[in-house]
Amino acid sequence: MELKDKVTAVKGVGPKMEEKLGRLGIHTVEDLISYFPRKYQDWTDITPMDALDTEDEHVVYGRIVDVREVRPRPRLSIITVVLTDGRGAVNLTYFNQPWKRQAFDRGQGILAYGKVEYVYGKYQMSNAETISARPEEIQSLKKLVPVYPLTEGIRLQQMQKMIAYALQHMDTIEENLPSRVRMKYHLMERKEAVYAMHFPRSWEEQKRARYRLAFEELFFMQAGIWLLRKKREQGHTGIKCSPDGKLMLSVMKNIPFELTDDQKQVLVDIESDMEGLVPMQRLIQGDVGSGKTVIAALALAKIVENGYQGALMAPTEILAAQHYKTLSELYDGTGICTELLTGQTRASEKKEILSRLASGKIDILVGTHSLIEDPVEFAHLGMVVTDEQHRFGVKQRERLETKGDNPHILVMTATPIPRTMALSVYGDLDVSSIRHLPPGRQPVGTYAVGRNMLARIYRFMKKEMNMGHQVYVVCPLVEESEKADLAAAVSVYEELRTKQFPEFCLGLVHGQMKAREKDEVMEAFVQGKIQMLVATSVIEVGVNVPNATIMFIYGADRFGLSQLHQLRGRVGRGKAKSYCILYSDNTSEAAEFRLSLMTKIQDGFTLAEKDLLLRGSGEFFGTRQHGMDDLKVANVIRDLPILEEARKAAREEISHGLDVKEELARRFHGEFFSRIYH
Repeated sequence: MELKDKVTAVKGVGPKMEEKLGRLGIHTVEDLISYFPRKYQDWTDITPMDALDTEDEHVVYGRIVDVREVRPRPRLSIITVVLTDGRGAVNLTYFNQPWKRQAFDRGQGILAYGKVEYVYGKYQMSNAETISARPEEIQSLKKLVPVYPLTEGIRLQQMQKMIAYALQHMDTIEENLPSRVRMKYHLMERKEAVYAMHFPRSWEEQKRARYRLAFEELFFMQAGIWLLRKKREQGHTGIKCSPDGKLMLSVMKNIPFELTDDQKQVLVDIESDMEGLVPMQRLIQGDVGSGKTVIAALALAKIVENGYQGALMAPTEILAAQHYKTLSELYDGTGICTELLTGQTRASEKKEILSRLASGKIDILVGTHSLIEDPVEFAHLGMVVTDEQHRFGVKQRERLETKGDNPHILVMTATPIPRTMALSVYGDLDVSSIRHLPPGRQPVGTYAVGRNMLARIYRFMKKEMNMGHQVYVVCPLVEESEKADLAAAVSVYEELRTKQFPEFCLGLVHGQMKAREKDEVMEAFVQGKIQMLVATSVIEVGVNVPNATIMFIYGADRFGLSQLHQLRGRVGRGKAKSYCILYSDNTSEAAEFRLSLMTKIQDGFTLAEKDLLLRGSGEFFGTRQHGMDDLKVANVIRDLPILEEARKAAREEISHGLDVKEELARRFHGEFFSRIYH
């Protein structure tokens, strides 16, 4: 049996089972043996029945002293199996599984695994897993049992048997790491690690197997990222800028506040890059309102001072207009010519802008996706700034870059990225962070509330709007359906407009509106003509309305922490005290824990790490659009030490000429692979 064989090559896998496995993403034998356990049942440690802890999972061994079935109602069967080890007793209880009665006999020795509860004065395990065993057989049954994520129609024992069969009948599992890497980092062989990951003989062996397979995943991810970086740098001479001159000083004087220490350090990083020989490739990550745009404005001024043009691309028209306004104010009186180009620019005006841009009369062009269109030609493009990178595809950014000759690249994001994620997703970029907010930014009071507080919250909103302030209301993510989200937003909007706040002017924004309609409503809110803005989660990142003091989020439990933090960043921009109110009727422990983190933590970087831990790297923005598959073993937060070792090893091996093309083609799809090799 070979890795590439269809999963039907495994004994017991027919068309129906093939379909069920397909729902888990398992199509080949390789997919099956790479489907690793999510946890293990520990059958190695048998607990005496007089030493059990409730709420914990235990293994017990005893002799059956009683088996009985009762039917309190016609459609309810309860089987109780009483086990004793001579020191205590445990009841095994099974609901509506009458066939279980045949599996148990008095006097039979039983190993049972399950969660222990203390009910009506007795220890009990509900739906315990059992193995019939004589005392002399117990030692051979002490083991770690793999538990897999399953889908309807596949039992745990079936999955275990299919994987065991595949592993026993594999022709070979080839090694893919160089022997010197395995020796240097004390790694198991690949075949041994795959076996041990599924059926480890001890916790120590399982840890060694997991380390090896996590290292392997991160090694090839980092090899790809390193090759991508080398490709960008090799043979590319950048625009070597001179140290700051009069133009930069005049722009500096226009900044109405002193830069924070973080901003100053990021500016030093950027200037060092721009004055070097290799084109800058830098990511600035900074919390909402940390002042990234000012740094971008200074970088663009530097490229203009050196005789080149700059471009700033934003994901939406309203954000592009906001950046244009900020740049125009900072460049006032300096002679730097800035223009704005969006989908709403009139045809005659656009023609004039394109003509002046091509002749070099425009120094900096700010815009949306319009900047990557074919008619847009720069005379001497020297720098590309992309705001909210994750809102664009990588190819869109690169298309803008090709309008210049190896221009300097600056990417900005207001979604803080943990160090491990930055190394994984943006490993081909140098990363600078602005962690501290400028002086004067107040923390936003954040509260998690339930249905019983709704009337009180509405009164509070009315009070704030009567004081002249404005309110955001964000509607819940209903499901993966824009229509359902829209329906929810419309019904909330109508309820608030007609019943709760008829005396105020409300606006509605959602993803299915045309860009022009959406911008008109947003602009009316920015100008204060609308007091309350009801929206789906399309509220533009970076929209600046200092007069807005309340961000109210329905169904807050359905949003990621980073997204909630982004929404919270829409308020707290003026002098008045601001509030973020997280409304949820989900009383589960997990939902309440996540929302409690929002009420306690204001720092976006800390929240991003918590978000990554809670949701996993696959859901955190950025990995999918880079063409990287989810990691099957590694966790990019918990495995930072492995990531750094793998990164170092990958760089060394690539520099020694290791060919990883075949392995990268197997692991990564589409864009990420093609960016390296095409």
